Amino acid sequence: MARPEKIRLGELLVRQKLLSEAQLQLALEEQKKSGRKLGRFLVENGLVTEDQIAEAIAKQLDIPFIRLKNFTIKSDTVRLLPEMQARRFRAIVLENRGDQVLIGMADPTDLMVYDEIARIVKHNIELAVINENELLQTIDRIYRKTEEITDLARELGQDLGDSYIDFASLNNLSGAEDAPVVKLLQSVFDDATQVRASDIHIEPQIDALQIRFRIDGVLNLQTRADIKIAAALALRLKLMSGLDISEKRLPQDGRFAIKVKQQSIDVRISTMPTQYGESVVMRLLNQSGNALNLNAIGMPSAMLARFRSILQRPNGLILVTGPTGSGKTTTLYGALSELNTLERKIITVEDPVEYRLAGINQVQVNEKIDLDFARVLRSALRQDPDVVLVGEMRDQETAQIGMRAAITGHLVLSTLHTNDAASTPIRLIDMGVPRYMVATSIQAVIAQRLVRLNCDNCSDTYSPSPTEQIWLDNHLPSIDLSARYQKGRGCAHCNHTGYRGRIGVYEMLEITHAVAEAASHADPAVFINAAETQMAGNTLGRQAANLAAAGKTTPAEAMRVSNEFDD
Repeated sequence: MARPEKIRLGELLVRQKLLSEAQLQLALEEQKKSGRKLGRFLVENGLVTEDQIAEAIAKQLDIPFIRLKNFTIKSDTVRLLPEMQARRFRAIVLENRGDQVLIGMADPTDLMVYDEIARIVKHNIELAVINENELLQTIDRIYRKTEEITDLARELGQDLGDSYIDFASLNNLSGAEDAPVVKLLQSVFDDATQVRASDIHIEPQIDALQIRFRIDGVLNLQTRADIKIAAALALRLKLMSGLDISEKRLPQDGRFAIKVKQQSIDVRISTMPTQYGESVVMRLLNQSGNALNLNAIGMPSAMLARFRSILQRPNGLILVTGPTGSGKTTTLYGALSELNTLERKIITVEDPVEYRLAGINQVQVNEKIDLDFARVLRSALRQDPDVVLVGEMRDQETAQIGMRAAITGHLVLSTLHTNDAASTPIRLIDMGVPRYMVATSIQAVIAQRLVRLNCDNCSDTYSPSPTEQIWLDNHLPSIDLSARYQKGRGCAHCNHTGYRGRIGVYEMLEITHAVAEAASHADPAVFINAAETQMAGNTLGRQAANLAAAGKTTPAEAMRVSNEFDD
């Protein structure tokens, strides 16, 4: 293909009637003042979309406009152009056709970039136009750090040899950032952030060190390295989190903050001695994101409206239940974000504090100095709060203090580990909380799980198996002829799992007068029946089945989540 022609973007958009002459002149004047690119200025001010600009350029140059979200890219092909150049040139190798390569560019009229890419890939080039936002997201997904991590781990192993190196001294060295252990950890954090991992597991095995990421709730192997480097990594991470580097026999917990790809990441670290060395698990909490928003958690609109209404009540207890990693904290912080006004004093009692919110008084429990939930909660109630969040109802004492606060004029939010909404009040009674307190303090119980979503890049129509169909028929109110079941094949966009991203499924039990009366009954079955009647079939299983019928997840995934509470 010949070198592309240089295009004056403004004139092109006017010619294709996407922009008026007056709009262009105004935009050019404003763009000169700001010094920004014209295309970026037009998009940010809502005059045109990125897709409209891309399609206009494609039409003018007579080349295709390709939507990357619908395009399958091979990882070996894309690496013909290194990541640094791909980001700098806003370009990506889409296909290797033997004698030529197809290159997607956000701006194919940039002649200097075209020449530089041709020099690097050493092939004849065919061009396509791509959306810049989609390009940057694709680069994050495709350019994994696996090879780099493996190479750095090997380099660290060679540096260590069979001798011991005091990594504590790295803190005092000016070139510490160039040490292999530091570069290795930086690459691990970079890769984990790119693939949206929630946890990093560094696990010494009998013959190797295993590094795994938890992505969308499922562990994936990142790399296996020489077991020799396990102690070095554990030492460095302990230094970063202020833990005792001389103590290897006892578990330790800590935290530290890092900046990865312009994102602030809060890292909670847990170390534990195992047979072959110290196992380290890190929970990654992205403080830059906008996750603390009730509109984004996937709660059905009718349920969300009722939940918001309950949140505005001046007192009472709201419980969010589910297993570890089911999104309870995100739901509670979403609620706190809406309650956080100048008129309300909010205190949280947590172990540990996961997200930092401005305007809220957050207290971290510290068992080592006898600063437990019950003690902090008693003190918090003397601080004249309107809203109190208790990280977890761990024992009878904490539960009773929280419920007494709910009865005496405070709105209390907390979590509990139960299987579903209906069994939660019974669990509190089993913990020794008086029935009258349970019946009068609880306003609502929300049970939740996280369901993996089908990858929107590789999902195809899918026919459920006979077992899946029976389960769906049991959970859907009637045969849904409009159901369009789908399943992902697996591609580079979803790390070949068929799933990308998660969404919550919920059930909410509102404690009405009838339900509260049933809670006072000695027979638990009376309360369960009243609770099921009040929820009217709007259960976790029903919502998961609805997601499957809408093609958002697979029947197998809906069943997997459902079985957690059907057993």
